[in-house]
Amino acid sequence: MNSCLLSSTKKENVLGPEEQFDGRSLAGQRRKLARTKGTNAMMELLRKALSAGIRADYVLFDTWFSSPAQLLDIKALGLNAIAMIRRSSKIRYIYNGEKLNLNKIYGMNKKRRGRSRYLLSVNVEIEKSGVRIPAKIVCVRNKKNRKDWVPFICTNPELSEEEIIRIYGKRWQIEVFFKTCKSILNLVGECHSLSCDALTAHVAIVFSRYMLLALTGRQNQDLRTMGEIFFFLTDELADITFAYAFGIIIQAMLDSINKNFMITEAQMESFINDFYLGLPDYMQSALAKAA
Repeated sequence: MNSCLLSSTKKENVLGPEEQFDGRSLAGQRRKLARTKGTNAMMELLRKALSAGIRADYVLFDTWFSSPAQLLDIKALGLNAIAMIRRSSKIRYIYNGEKLNLNKIYGMNKKRRGRSRYLLSVNVEIEKSGVRIPAKIVCVRNKKNRKDWVPFICTNPELSEEEIIRIYGKRWQIEVFFKTCKSILNLVGECHSLSCDALTAHVAIVFSRYMLLALTGRQNQDLRTMGEIFFFLTDELADITFAYAFGIIIQAMLDSINKNFMITEAQMESFINDFYLGLPDYMQSALAKAA
C-alpha cells in the first residue's frame, strides 16, 4: 500500500546529492520521513493508509517492530497486531499481577504435549507509560530446532491460538514479495542512481511490476498465462550495443558517400576495404558482428 526509504540523519553518511525542498512538498515530506526512526516511519505509513480509507483486521510484523511501545501505538490507531516477539530479559509483560520477562513466563507454566499446534498460551497485559492493554502470548515449537520455541503475541486476546498462528503465517507473503522484488524484478541491480527521487521512483516501478504479476496470478488459474507478462516485466531495457551503434554510423556514412559522389560499385568496395583495414582490431570485430 505504501513504502518509504530510510536515510541516515548524519550528513557524512549520506552518499547521494542532498537537495533542499520545501517541507510542504511531497519531496520534502519524503525526505523528512526517511530521516525518522524505522518504527516511527512504520506508524506514519499506517496513518496514511488509514487516512486513505484502507482498513485491516491485523498488522503483521516480526521482532523488529514488536516492542510494547509499538504494540500500544498500533492499538491506539484502532488496529490489532500479531507479531513475533523477542525473548529479551529487558522486555516485561504483566502476568498474574507481576512484571515478568518472556522466559520467566514460559518457565513457570506447563507445556502442551502431543500433536498440539502450540506449546503454551497465556493472557498478559502490555504496559508502557501507565497505559495497559490485554494481549495473548502463544508459544510454538521451532521447526528448525525441536528443543527451541518461538513466541507470538496478539493484541486481541479473544482470538484463538489456531487463528493467531494461521494469520501470522500470512506474513510469509511479505518475505516472498521482497525476495521476488530483489532477486527477480531487479529492485537491486537495475537502478544505480544516488538520487532519493530516482530511487523512490524505481522502487515504485518494481512494486508495480509485482502487483501486475500478483493480479494476473489471482485472476488466472492457468500459470502459463503469466509467462509472457513475467518475462516482459523482468527483462531490463537493453542498452544499444557498441557493435550495432557503430554499424549504424558506418552505414549512414556509406549511404552519404554514394549519394553525393556517385562512385562506382568497385570504387565503393575498394574504399570500404581500405577503411576497414585501417580500423583497430576491436572496431573491425564490432563491424563484423554488426554485419
